[in-house]
Amino acid sequence: MGLEVELLGSILSVSTPSGAVVLSKEKREACQVGVASHTLDVTLLVLDMQDFDVILGMDWMSTNHASIDCFRKEVVFNPPSRTSFKFKGAGIVCISKVITAMKASKLLSQDTWSILASVVDTKELEVPLSSEQVVREYPNVFPDELPGLPPPREIDFAIELEPDTTLISRAPYKMAPAELKELKVQLQELLDKGFIQPSMSPCGAPMLFVKKKDGWMRLCIDYRELNKVTVKNRYPLSRIDDLFNQLQGATIFSKIDL
Repeated sequence: MGLEVELLGSILSVSTPSGAVVLSKEKREACQVGVASHTLDVTLLVLDMQDFDVILGMDWMSTNHASIDCFRKEVVFNPPSRTSFKFKGAGIVCISKVITAMKASKLLSQDTWSILASVVDTKELEVPLSSEQVVREYPNVFPDELPGLPPPREIDFAIELEPDTTLISRAPYKMAPAELKELKVQLQELLDKGFIQPSMSPCGAPMLFVKKKDGWMRLCIDYRELNKVTVKNRYPLSRIDDLFNQLQGATIFSKIDL
């Protein structure tokens, strides 16, 4: 602070609330401190503090006849031969402080309690699909929306049911008005794109909505009754170690390989 100080007659040992001991060897007399537009005299002892500029102790408060009102969070001063006044602070805001490497090394050598923290940014940058080189080379393979149904194949899709299985038809689930409105919108969209068509089949499965995190309602069809009577395709899977041996040394893979 640039103030002239003088040595104390003896070294003063001060205990802090954290349990540390701070030594004071100097003092500054005839200082003035402003409290609620009033100026009061104070004698300051020089201490090595980090978070506070000045601490006014019990001796100073007794000299100025100060009383602390904890309920109102204020201090009432009745200094001799002066008008009484009150002080009510607005609180303090703790701000982070940066110290030099030399200061940190000094504090560590004094067995100061310290914490080492590593901050890692876990936010992943969302890279648009259009920025990928392979997507730009084959735009017809990566359309924003499907243009329609796939062309006819050599084998028609079919679901093989267990023998003597009766046709399965379940009544639709009860839906709220908002769900019925969303169902109408999504069905009309699928019809316009040609993904579905009106059906007169005696079989039927109920539909329901699953709300996603972004608020979108995903349309799902409950095929559990159909799954119970479907003939399962069972075939042995290759051993994982045999697959690794076959792929050893390969550098180019197809979707079938993976």
